Amino acid sequence: MTPFGPIQRDPEGRLRHFLSIEGLDRALLTRILDLAEGFAGVGERLIKKVPLCRGHTVANLFFETSTRTRTTFELAAKRLSADVLNLNIGASATAKGETLLDTLRNLEAMQCDLFVVRHQASGTAHFLAQHSAPGVRIVNAGDGRHAHPTQAMLDMFTIRRHRGGFADLRVAIVGDILHSRVARSQIHALNVLGAREVRVVGPRTLIPTEAAAALGVRVFHDLAAGLDGVDVVIMLRLQRERMAGALLPSEREYYQRWGLTPERLAAVGEGALVMHPGPINRGVEMASEVADGPQSVILEQVRLGIAVRMAVIALLLGYDEAGP
Repeated sequence: MTPFGPIQRDPEGRLRHFLSIEGLDRALLTRILDLAEGFAGVGERLIKKVPLCRGHTVANLFFETSTRTRTTFELAAKRLSADVLNLNIGASATAKGETLLDTLRNLEAMQCDLFVVRHQASGTAHFLAQHSAPGVRIVNAGDGRHAHPTQAMLDMFTIRRHRGGFADLRVAIVGDILHSRVARSQIHALNVLGAREVRVVGPRTLIPTEAAAALGVRVFHDLAAGLDGVDVVIMLRLQRERMAGALLPSEREYYQRWGLTPERLAAVGEGALVMHPGPINRGVEMASEVADGPQSVILEQVRLGIAVRMAVIALLLGYDEAGP
């Protein structure tokens, strides 16, 4: 078990923080997916709100740039009727030298109940969870190369909605495995939920072979072989901001060898889902015809991400039994 696993649960075994998929069991992940199913219809209502978290305050602490994740967390909290505080990091006291712990303590003093934290350093959310006051909840919205658990869960929710379950699924994760916190969380979630086979596919320079093998995945360095017979293709973004050194000759060559083109997708089959955590580098990870094609569920991932993040917030704040 990961050393962070016990931090996520309270003495009664309930989820206290949502920091990583590691250390969580199938029952809990399934509970999050089931809760998200109940919340998925809220966005279709005339009034897109439920009163579950009225009176609670959710603070978004994004020390790293994001659009989809921050916005969907904000919408999720507001649809639960929580008050939302978006910290402007560029103008915050942290940018002037205040420590992370001082920032946490000051916001706790303002009686914030839940913090959604995104940071470029791995382990930041865990560090804050270790030092948070009793009753305060921390959600990891992406930390360095380590984890992005809510992204993994919205991906699992999207897959389950289309495939019904995981037992018979072969899933290929393609691209920059080395720098991707999303891939790590997806692999853990797929394994916990019982996927038949998880593959990682990409250049040798972007796949940590020993680490990948330890995660229980099959490694492929040939795209056609890695996609053969799979049910779901998850394309990853090239992590330019976290990539050190010349690990690739060029983006053009990457697309020629590893990009998902209509021809390559046709060889996989019409039934395969195409996913991407976003933002997409069109003409690098995939062709526009694939991203916008009938097998793509990329925009659905974004939409369902709101429901999943509603489920996580409700679960952490103790409202998982009430339902939408």
